[in-house]
Amino acid sequence: MKKVLIPLLFVLALPAVSLAPADPQAITKEDGMTVVNTATLGREVVGYVGATPLKIYIKKNKVVKVEALKNQETPKYMARVKQELLDKWNGKKVSDAAKAEVDGVTGATITSNAIKQNVKLGLEYYLKNK
Repeated sequence: MKKVLIPLLFVLALPAVSLAPADPQAITKEDGMTVVNTATLGREVVGYVGATPLKIYIKKNKVVKVEALKNQETPKYMARVKQELLDKWNGKKVSDAAKAEVDGVTGATITSNAIKQNVKLGLEYYLKNK
């Protein structure tokens, strides 16, 4: 029993987010901006119901906007997250935005945390692969 328990505890102690290997679909160009799509990068980052993919628009090394992609989160809570959280990174330099400590939306904590994880994952991926 101890032999099984120790490796399992090690796996559970690993960080929830790790940078995925290079994905040619993750960074594209759109309307003169670089766009990071976290659909494949953050497929393991889940909110209350499931994955919370995003598009992060970057121009001149600054975040222009963060846009939520199709997801299975509760529409009522996702609407609040879109309204109160997604613009928190706008206008920030990518390196600063990747380190930013942003408050989540009260009542939508799990979804907020997944969104914040996906933003961080996407911005770190951009910094390593731009």
